[in-house]
Amino acid sequence: MGEAAIDAAQEAAEDGDMAVVDALIAERDQWKDRALRAVAETENVKRRAETQANDARAYAIQRFAKDLLSVADTLERGLATAPKDAEGPAAAMVTGLELTQKSLLSAFESNGLTRVDPAPGDAFDPHLHQAMMEQPSDTVPGGTVIQTLQPGYALFGRTVRAAMVVVAAKGSGPAGGAYSEANTTGGNFDAKA
Repeated sequence: MGEAAIDAAQEAAEDGDMAVVDALIAERDQWKDRALRAVAETENVKRRAETQANDARAYAIQRFAKDLLSVADTLERGLATAPKDAEGPAAAMVTGLELTQKSLLSAFESNGLTRVDPAPGDAFDPHLHQAMMEQPSDTVPGGTVIQTLQPGYALFGRTVRAAMVVVAAKGSGPAGGAYSEANTTGGNFDAKA
């Protein structure tokens, strides 16, 4: 408020005219409200910028990690075909490949890239798994994983590559599950009634 406005308010107050004082108080409250809203908006913008910067740092390696997954897959396939009863230089090479794979997976873990490798019987999660096929199973209930064809990976909880899995069909399970033929009579149906 300017000095003239303050002088006018004092004169009005002296004259008994409170309307001017009330108007000035209302204007002051309005400016105070605007200032508080501006400060709150500034804090919100600051928080959003921090969150976006943290996300950018956390997921900056996502593309690089995705490129390395093919290396991990190739290394795993190589180890799967390596002779288990190798001797001499071949055994040293297999040991070297195993150590390389262990080191690569350790580097993945230390950078937040975790392996998604569901075991048979684990529930199918469409956020982490990609169903490649569905087939009946005598060992696991319907809607669960039978086999993992290719493991997936997640970076700080965000899926980089979904695990490719085979899913048990509806009605699968040790005794046919909840959809077996023994349970198709409608529950507590009494045939004698």
